[in-house]
Amino acid sequence: MSTGNVPEVPKPTPPLPAKTVWTNADFDELTWHDNTIHALAVEPLPDNPGRLLLDIDYIVEWVAPEPPETRLNCWICPATLVFGPAWDLVSDIDMEGWGFHLDINEIERSEPDNYGNFEWTLNGDLYTIRLGSPGFTLYLRQPPIYSDGFRLSVAERGGYSFAEQGYTP
Repeated sequence: MSTGNVPEVPKPTPPLPAKTVWTNADFDELTWHDNTIHALAVEPLPDNPGRLLLDIDYIVEWVAPEPPETRLNCWICPATLVFGPAWDLVSDIDMEGWGFHLDINEIERSEPDNYGNFEWTLNGDLYTIRLGSPGFTLYLRQPPIYSDGFRLSVAERGGYSFAEQGYTP
């Protein structure tokens, strides 16, 4: 429905991710820049070092702005990133004087050690998180949501979650 002389702007068609569950075998295909961490959990496990779980906004596609706009828009999937088993967790999160935003700039992976394990480094503007783990699993929990920025609100993403299941397209 049109209101007055203002034409309706059609909503873009959401992208269809190649899959909804990714692992460290897909590392070179994944991009991490500007993915927001909403929540972090350290899960101890019996007879195991434990796991690191992150509730993130995973950007599946950047959308160029329509002139005269200059801000990029994004298609974002609420997602769970799990490193497990994980050990030697070290972080320098320092948000003194800043808003509570943990945005990932990049994730680095070392060469595998003699046992096939890696050192993972999550780099952000105000933090570094480093840990050992044989790998990760990334679960895209919901279909892509169109956003006029690179993060979703808690309400837009349906709250916080560490669910380990990809959505069904």
